[in-house]
Amino acid sequence: MAPTTSSGYTTPDSELESILPPHPTAARRPHQIVVESENATFSDDYITSKYTDRGADVVVVNGQYIVKPTARSYEFQTQRKVSKTGYASPHPNICHRIYTDALRSSSRLMMIGIGGNNGTTLAATVLANRHNIVWHTKSGIQQPNYIGSVLRASTIRLGVDPITGKDVNIPLGDVLPMVHPNDLVLGGWDISGLPLDKAMARAEVLPWDLQRQLIGHMGNLGKPLPSIYYPDFIAANQEARADNLILGNDKQVHLEKLRADIREFRSANDLDRVIVFWTANTERYSDIIPGVNDTANNLLNAIKNSHSEVSPSTLFAVAAILEGEPFINGAPQNTFVPGVIELAGRKRAFIGGDDLKSGQTKLKSVFAEFLVNAGIKPLAISSYNHLGNNDGRNLSAEAQFKSKEISKSSVVDDMVDANRLLYKPPVPGAKGKDAKGEHPDHIVVIKYVPAVGDSKRAIDEYYSEIFCGGRSTINIFNECEDSLLATPLILDLTILAELLTRVKYRDATAGEIEFSSLHPVLSLLSYMLKAPLVKPGTDVVNSLGRQRNALETFLKACLGLEGSTDLLLKSRIW
Repeated sequence: MAPTTSSGYTTPDSELESILPPHPTAARRPHQIVVESENATFSDDYITSKYTDRGADVVVVNGQYIVKPTARSYEFQTQRKVSKTGYASPHPNICHRIYTDALRSSSRLMMIGIGGNNGTTLAATVLANRHNIVWHTKSGIQQPNYIGSVLRASTIRLGVDPITGKDVNIPLGDVLPMVHPNDLVLGGWDISGLPLDKAMARAEVLPWDLQRQLIGHMGNLGKPLPSIYYPDFIAANQEARADNLILGNDKQVHLEKLRADIREFRSANDLDRVIVFWTANTERYSDIIPGVNDTANNLLNAIKNSHSEVSPSTLFAVAAILEGEPFINGAPQNTFVPGVIELAGRKRAFIGGDDLKSGQTKLKSVFAEFLVNAGIKPLAISSYNHLGNNDGRNLSAEAQFKSKEISKSSVVDDMVDANRLLYKPPVPGAKGKDAKGEHPDHIVVIKYVPAVGDSKRAIDEYYSEIFCGGRSTINIFNECEDSLLATPLILDLTILAELLTRVKYRDATAGEIEFSSLHPVLSLLSYMLKAPLVKPGTDVVNSLGRQRNALETFLKACLGLEGSTDLLLKSRIW
């Protein structure tokens, strides 16, 4: 973070700090899993595993399905070294560390939009967990936790206790060595120069008794680094906040400044890895223009020429890629224009996105799948939202709302495509809507209502066809604190991205000798994202169950274990 003068606040001594042990979701647990199998070996540096990817090739001949089982052998190598314990010191450019584990290295999360609701909430809650700061509510004492984090607060079935026959479940984040969120070194950029203690108060997300204990800790993080502001890409109502900017209009100069910021943070804090995360305002969609952003070379040239269709988020993505660091887009705009994806592949740098999937869309990806899998045909899905935070204010502009509408609307596509008994298939050679085949009517409405603040209201109606022409209407009302749902997802995406940089593979069936990094597009992050970015040429999976199963299966594969199964064959036979 940039140096800053005193905020004028000091943190009072807390009478509550550390009176309770850390919440189970924030507790530290040694890595205890050892797999006794010829499919896994453990050394001080690596976990090396063997995994067979089983599937089936299906062809249709005269209406007959001909299925040929397939199997391909892979080996995975996971580096065990993860982030050291670290925290930002009262001097914003220094990081003190406690070396507690020889297998730890350093990792930093740099957020674009760190002064917004999500950024300040993440920084504040990580600090609260790190210092185990508890606070008073009207219901009693509340302690910090990581509830809402898939990695920290959900479990995975590892196997069965051979004596009791009961399932053994462990935290998902304990399957492989992962960064503890308390160890993340925090920093980032924002178009608003408000120091983070005051930005936290402006966000109005966290209760005051917690805020007052965090004022000094947040103040020590300083003010955000200057960011880039191209007014055409976000709503005009954001202009008043834009007082902390990298000057000028030369996008090449801006790119070099962002790259220098990343290098400086990495060097000043002795970091091995920096995750760059867009949690700033939703931008309008960028036009895809041949010769401008359709290839890596064209995009780099467009930046040199300061072309108007190079967005701030795309510039940040390019900066991270050129510095060899992962970039994650937590907003719905098309940051990853074709030139960015090609550049990531060229540089073997990791990217992931788009748009955090926290509430309404996550529920929709479950509920729509439930209806279709039950043989019920959704005819219309109508979604309405209103919220009053700055995200809602920015989305009140039509161009920015369209970005959000696109990311929210695609969530049911693969579930519909999987059931052509209910929905007519695409018409060969058709264009427009007919090219997708029959789909439910799907509308999304978002309104800005300042009075409700961060407490978002979401209403969904599912209107479906049932047996013999009958109709069913199901209405769901969901009220949630937007930033408190989004923040754990940012942590999950950051931690998983860091893990995936440490996993390599080789194709044993093809006889490969050298291990290679995973594909630059981190589609394994899909569980946390509304509009998942996938490897070019592959289908998007929006089903939440399939996304979760893919993640679990991959983590187990890195231990040489088979994927999750609910067959429970022993319970079905004598």
